[in-house]
Amino acid sequence: MIISDSNSRTNGANTSLKGDILSFFDIDKKILDASKKAMELCREKLAEIDDIQEYNQQKMIKAFQQASVRESYFSGSTGYGYDDAGRDALDRVYAYVFDAEDALVRHNFVSGTHALTVALFGMLRPGDTMLSVTGMPYDTIRSAIGIEGDYPGSLKDFNIEFKMTELKSDGTVDYEAIEKSISEEKPKMVYIQRSRGYSLRPSLTYREIKKICDISKRFSPNSIIMLDNCYGEFVEKVEPLSVGVDIMAGSLIKNPGGGIAPTGGYIAGKKELVEMCAYRLTTPGTGKEIGATLNASRELFMGAYHAPHVTGEALKTAVFASALFEILGYDTTPKYNESRGDIIQLIKLGNEEGLISFCQGIQSGSAVDSFVKPYPSDMPGYESKVIMAAGAFTLGSSIELSADAPLREPYAVWMQGGLNFHGGKLGVMLAANKILKDKEQS
Repeated sequence: MIISDSNSRTNGANTSLKGDILSFFDIDKKILDASKKAMELCREKLAEIDDIQEYNQQKMIKAFQQASVRESYFSGSTGYGYDDAGRDALDRVYAYVFDAEDALVRHNFVSGTHALTVALFGMLRPGDTMLSVTGMPYDTIRSAIGIEGDYPGSLKDFNIEFKMTELKSDGTVDYEAIEKSISEEKPKMVYIQRSRGYSLRPSLTYREIKKICDISKRFSPNSIIMLDNCYGEFVEKVEPLSVGVDIMAGSLIKNPGGGIAPTGGYIAGKKELVEMCAYRLTTPGTGKEIGATLNASRELFMGAYHAPHVTGEALKTAVFASALFEILGYDTTPKYNESRGDIIQLIKLGNEEGLISFCQGIQSGSAVDSFVKPYPSDMPGYESKVIMAAGAFTLGSSIELSADAPLREPYAVWMQGGLNFHGGKLGVMLAANKILKDKEQS
């Protein structure tokens, strides 16, 4: 049905006078009442996140000032990209804000997995051992390591051995097992994954990361401590590089891109290690000195500037979702009042139907592609069929409100993002509303 402009203006004026969420969305009163209770429950936690946002935003502004960022840096270079002052300044911004000696921030990292892979190949050599101390790494990095699949060019293909320390039965870090593994193996690399991935284990705060680093430094001081920092940037005031991590990597279409960076990734840490990674990204001898920025610089700078605030908004959305679904009778992790090491919220929905309803509800709350209905399908890099909801301005951006889940036990959904809390809150309410309505109709 085509609606004239005049009718659209009239309808908009009439509904907006109601002054509540029912003005625009048909949300059941049960969900509205539960949402009010959820806001009361998490009020203190939201205030705590405000404090983290303010601290990290001020630190980011200081980083820009320390790097002497100026408007001329936003112009992109072409060809080899020699003497690109903006590219070098962006590296300095990230180095400062992450407490790193150096950083490598590039739009041509195609994903977080790519940044991690470049780092692994940059630092590991044939005969070396990579020891994961947080259990099995995330699905998409396994093929690069050689754990799954038989792809040419994996670490395994280069005779780099992968070993792993299991987590405890409750999913928490087993420090005694880590101590034993590190002291026996003396690995070239101790590998930590901060986020939970598609598992039920808790994400790691800087305190857990520090304990692992302390153990590694004590029993194998020459081991490189590498962190997969995806989803964890700006969640806390303390950065992992300041508590013992040697190098870390992540994606710019997650937290550090602020919902503005259209692509890219970063590696940050000790200068000599970043240089090794840069030699892998380009060529030995050229490293960071080349690489055209094209027209990406302005968005990468703007994304970095907004990142602390946007990450806080995503955290608030996760806290609200945890409180709301706990009130509605679902098991959630983390709980709304627990400490968080990343922006991800896990909700156990119990069955396939609940997963699909949740993701379709999240999609319906998006500003982009709200009319799309996500369904489970096979995806490269994943063992099970996966359903993903992501009505995003940037394809695949998980700092924007999104939800995804493999269709397997325990039928839990992993939700993350929210460029602003008000939009994120609405998406969560619509997800709960979709589950309720689908149950009533079944």
